[in-house]
Amino acid sequence: MLSPKICIITDLDGTFLPKSKIPLPRDLSAVRRFEQEGGIFTIATGRTIQSSVRYPELMGLKSPMIVFNGGAIYDPIENKTLFSHPLPDSAKEMTKKIISENPHSGGEVLCLEDTWVINNTEYEKEHIRICGVTPQYGTVDEVTGTWLKVLFAMSPNDIPAFIEYIDNQHFEGVDFVRSERRFYEMLPSGVSKGSALNAYRHLSGMEGFKMIAVGDFDNDIEMLQSADFAVCPANAVDNVKQCADLILSRTCEEGAMEELIDKILKGDLHL
Repeated sequence: MLSPKICIITDLDGTFLPKSKIPLPRDLSAVRRFEQEGGIFTIATGRTIQSSVRYPELMGLKSPMIVFNGGAIYDPIENKTLFSHPLPDSAKEMTKKIISENPHSGGEVLCLEDTWVINNTEYEKEHIRICGVTPQYGTVDEVTGTWLKVLFAMSPNDIPAFIEYIDNQHFEGVDFVRSERRFYEMLPSGVSKGSALNAYRHLSGMEGFKMIAVGDFDNDIEMLQSADFAVCPANAVDNVKQCADLILSRTCEEGAMEELIDKILKGDLHL
């Protein structure tokens, strides 16, 4: 059995999942070996409950997972949301302003209950395809449900100017993070995968566990900083590599999770 007790909490896209979005058999086999030694394995994703719900079954998850980039913790076994932190009411007017002044940007409101497309550009359609969900379509005023985040989708070439635009607005009560080369997201102020990891430590049964976080992109940085040990695959962006305790030699396409778990089981990590 593992000593100390260890929980691996990993990002999905670009970290555990390859481009196919199907977990590699070698990674799944490694996860089973890790769990047989008493480890806990779970995920922290920017995806909604709806777009990530197939992965607990594919991966055999037995523990709650972080979703909405830290906006909620969801228990797939009990089909129950354990924790959620919604956007402020003011996010509605902010979103209207952003879309009206940046019509090239796709827009998507991700609610606890559903996904709403509010500006259906080609990049927005691509995000829906990646997530594999059937969304609702409407205006900002037609969106119903509890807002947990808003996603803006556009060409990577347009992202720097969009970020500059957002920075100049000085919006209050919300934070923004880049979750992929094409995607920029609005979250409640102070909410991140890192804040959710800190909440995760206080869940029943997590007492005494060391948290190993694994991620590849900007929206994983707070989680890596909040963990006891930070890991990234070889394909991670430079910002993430700079805050990692361990940079794996493999990418998400090559079995990075298997590499990490082999190191843990061999006792190669000093936690």
